[in-house]
Amino acid sequence: MLDSLIVPLFVTTDLPPGAELAGFGELLAETARVLGRDGTGYAAFLAGKVFWLDRPVLPGQRPAAETELRFAGMLGHLAASGPGHTARSAVFDLRRAISEAVTGRYGDVGVAPAVFAIRDQDVRERTPDTALSIDTRDAAAELVSAARPYL
Repeated sequence: MLDSLIVPLFVTTDLPPGAELAGFGELLAETARVLGRDGTGYAAFLAGKVFWLDRPVLPGQRPAAETELRFAGMLGHLAASGPGHTARSAVFDLRRAISEAVTGRYGDVGVAPAVFAIRDQDVRERTPDTALSIDTRDAAAELVSAARPYL
């Protein structure tokens, strides 16, 4: 059995108008394939659900302008392989990787994505029913198996 760490996560970021939620989810999931720095990468698997966190439109208000940034979120779990990782270091590595990937795909949206560990219970309770499922394709089978009980 692979030695792995499981971290419940919340990711949020602004996305430009016209960005697709499914594309954002795929970017997150594939970004988590290999984490680490300074040539010491380690395998990872990200599974969760992505959704829009648009501002509510109250009666009498106009909807958001088509040129406004949209706020997207992801709740899920990161499984990281190998000994010596802490939740803090895995979240740090994922935050860096997601920031680079979001900037690479969408350009500078004004603020770096927020990536932080949360309680497992919050993932289960706060994920909207309408959210789209995502996961890292072709991830190490051992990581997928380790994460399955949390999904």
